[in-house]
Amino acid sequence: MKAIVIDQYGEKEVLKERNIEKPTIQDDQVLLEIHATSINPIDWKVRAGYLKEMLPFEFPIILGWDAAGIIVEKGKNVSRFEVGDRVFARPATTRQGTYAEYTAVDENLLSQVPVSMSFEEAASIPLAGLTAWQCLVDITGIKKGDKVLIHAGAGGVGIFAIQIAKSFGAYVATTASEKNEVFLKSLGADQVVNYQQDDFSEFLQDYDIVLDSIGGDVQSTSYKVLKKGGKLVSIAQPPSEEEAQQYSVDARFHWLEPKGEQLQHLADMYESNELKTIIGETFEFSEQGLQEAHALSETHHARGKIVIKVK
Repeated sequence: MKAIVIDQYGEKEVLKERNIEKPTIQDDQVLLEIHATSINPIDWKVRAGYLKEMLPFEFPIILGWDAAGIIVEKGKNVSRFEVGDRVFARPATTRQGTYAEYTAVDENLLSQVPVSMSFEEAASIPLAGLTAWQCLVDITGIKKGDKVLIHAGAGGVGIFAIQIAKSFGAYVATTASEKNEVFLKSLGADQVVNYQQDDFSEFLQDYDIVLDSIGGDVQSTSYKVLKKGGKLVSIAQPPSEEEAQQYSVDARFHWLEPKGEQLQHLADMYESNELKTIIGETFEFSEQGLQEAHALSETHHARGKIVIKVK
């Protein structure tokens, strides 16, 4: 099968096209013929070597942790899915990723793709959508009436976090550039703070929840907008215990745990028109296509999700 691999850490040019063997599946897995995948910051962070201590993979590495496609083979213990099913998943974090024509996926990580959803839309949801869901629902326990600040609302996680928060009846503020204000309000944001001109902490007070996807000074400043007992969850960097104690805030770092049943929640929200996905750019499945997609993701200014059309 065709795959895009890396044999060393480095810039986007280390992404190389290669023909390799199809993966073999275990009894509780399916072999998924991938029709689309998507780009997430973890992809280029692994490629650049930033996560080599956390994820000590052996080379060659196939990056990519979003998949949508059709089941072409299933293990003997797989009972909830059949060959021919349209499914999507955030597969387990291994060195056998989704920049490939086929990948092996554990049954418990799969969800059916809604009939009305394209493979490209499906591939754009799992990692970013599950991250947003777990941060807001599992970690902070979002509820109706909460005031929630979501940083980088136009990014991959942000677009889903805004919609999930609104589905729970929260008031949602987000930070973004001026050009994205109308777009983010169309997703449900109640207030958009232009981070290029304004200090969000001067406009927002007494918030219950902050979802931080930026870290650094933005994370530190975020404590100022939270009420005592408020919650900050970061996917950028572990929060400072000292800062959290200073502001009497519950602050945590979250690393995604793939879960098929939660992905089904997102699929149900899509079908009930509570959730839509925004595909900013689509690239072809090639060495050049993946290199261009990584370059765009690394700018931190892509709107919505970056998708790779595999088949």
